[in-house]
Order: sequence, then structure tokens, then C-alpha cells
Amino acid sequence: MPRQSIDKDSEIPLDKTRQASGFTLIDVAKVAGVSPITVSRALNRPELVSDQTLEKVRRAVALVGYIPNMLAGGLASKQSKLVAVFVPTIAHSIFSDMVQALMDQLGEAGYQSILGVTGYSLEKEESLLGAILGRRPDGIVLMGTEHSALTRQRLVSSGIPVVEAWDFCEDPIDILIGFSHEAVGKAVADHLHAKGYRRFSVVSAGDPRGIKRCKALVNELRELGIMDVPQVIFPPPATLKEGREGLSQLLSEGAKPEIVVCSSDTVAQGVLAEAASRGLRVPEDIAVMGFGDLGSAAQVYPALSSVRLDGARVGGLIASVLLERFRNQGAHQAQVRIDTGFTLIDRVSA
Repeated sequence: MPRQSIDKDSEIPLDKTRQASGFTLIDVAKVAGVSPITVSRALNRPELVSDQTLEKVRRAVALVGYIPNMLAGGLASKQSKLVAVFVPTIAHSIFSDMVQALMDQLGEAGYQSILGVTGYSLEKEESLLGAILGRRPDGIVLMGTEHSALTRQRLVSSGIPVVEAWDFCEDPIDILIGFSHEAVGKAVADHLHAKGYRRFSVVSAGDPRGIKRCKALVNELRELGIMDVPQVIFPPPATLKEGREGLSQLLSEGAKPEIVVCSSDTVAQGVLAEAASRGLRVPEDIAVMGFGDLGSAAQVYPALSSVRLDGARVGGLIASVLLERFRNQGAHQAQVRIDTGFTLIDRVSA
């Protein structure tokens, strides 16, 4: 028999060894001196109980190490209080502001978030979705609008609110909050052409959204009479190394760009580093344009021109729309489309 002790303020034995089944809600009620239904209200709807009762329940939960059975609670209330968020990578910070704002706002409303990393793979996204759907999350947030046929079918038939973020398209699954990458590519081409640049090159990660921007940039430059745009495309995720190697490859193949347009600020900083190592002056010998306007963009030397995206605003919008959906379950829900836009930022590098 394992050794047991009795807490002086409770009537149940507290086993100091790990128990296979754990304590139950009834055990918490005994320790707190309240009814099981009061414990349930305190855990799930704390606004319905007094501060004194809530404190008793919290102390009892901490005392016995109680873990609520969220699956059982979800089945009873038809809510899991869980939102699944899938991002392509955590290797760089381009999504961090959005995810932080999203999780903070959901957390304040009593929802927990689970983060999945897809690695820019439709197959990985499909696998993660299969794993999470059985847990019936209240909402699902995806980056981008490109999915496998099975993923799209599952999402449409699930009835779960789905947000596609960080992109824009004509046929969203449900909620669409983001911006057009094609519009970014076109705007960058027009902006830089208007500044007098004529010899362009591209260093880009091969993720779907980076490719969209690249294609739109090249197409717009053709409309402007610029037919030759050397490109280096590499597998995601984007790193400084790819930026350095991208510029090195362009120069070794005989390209003589006036400006290198990059798929991210991280890649652009790699291009800046490689240019410096070769004694190339920026922007006099070669100019550089990034994407994302990371916190470091204004601090590198020379300061990096970029495309600013308000990640925190996007995350807040996603949370607000989801919470509105959760509050109005069962009512007819109109499709939501929000174009968050972008801003071109001129600094020294271009």
C-alpha cells in the first residue's frame, strides 16, 4: 500500500504517488466543501459563481491536482473550448505577431489554442487535420488558401468555423482574412519601376505564397517591358543562408541586377550580408527589397526596404470573427472576407 496523508482541510486521502485514474470532480467538490455542480460552474462558467466560491474551487483543484476531462465537458456542452492553429513554420517570426495576438484574445475569452506546424506541406496539413478533427475543435485557423482535395472536403463537411488567413482568393472555405500576394507582387514591381530600376532579379523561397508574389512581379515587369528577370527559387523555409547563396548564384550565372527582390526580410538580410562580403555597396551597386517588415528590418545596415503586414491586427481580426461565430452557434452565418492590405516601406536599401 502506498503511503497516504490526510490534508487537515479535506476529508479525502491525498495519495502522494501517481494515481492511474486521477481525482474526479466529486473529489474536488469534497475538498472545496461545495457541490459537484458548483465545481463544474466554477471551472466552465466562473462568472456564475462568487469570488469566494471560485477561490475555494481553485485551491481544491490545485490541492488534488485535478485535470478536467475536457472531452466529456465538450460532449455535454457541444464546445471543446479548443481552437487549432496551423502555421507553415516556426523557424522565423513572420507569423509570430499574428499568432500571439490570436492566442491572447482567444485565451481572454476562455479558449485554448493548439499549434500545428505544416512545413509548407499539403500532405502534412492533411495529416494534422485528420488528427485534430476527432477532438472536435471549436475553430480551425489555416495559413493560406491552398489545400489538398481531402482537406477541403473534410473542412467543408465538418461544420466547424474555418479561417483561411494570410492570403486571399475567390473561393474561400468559410472565413477569409488576409491579403492578395498577387497584388503585393504587382505593387512592388510598379513601385520599384517608378523609382527607376530596370534590371531586376528575384531570390525566393518556393512556398505557395512566395511563388504567387514572384509570378505577379515578373508578369507586371513584362507588362512594363522588362522581359529578363533572373530568379533563384529554393525550398522553404527561408533563412539567411538561402539569401547569401541566392545572390552568389545569381552573380555566378552572370546576372547583373540593379535590385534583388526577396521573398522575405530574412532572405533579404542574407542578400545584404553576401553583398557586403563582396564589397558591393547597397543601394549604389545593388539594391535589396524584402517582405514582411520584421522588427530587424529597420535596424540592419543599411535599413531594409520591405512590405509591411500588420500581423497583430490580422490575429485580432481572426479571434474576433471566431468568437462572434462561437457566440452565435446555430444561427445562419454569412461568409466573411476581410482584406487586411499591406504597405510598401521605403528605406535605404532600395
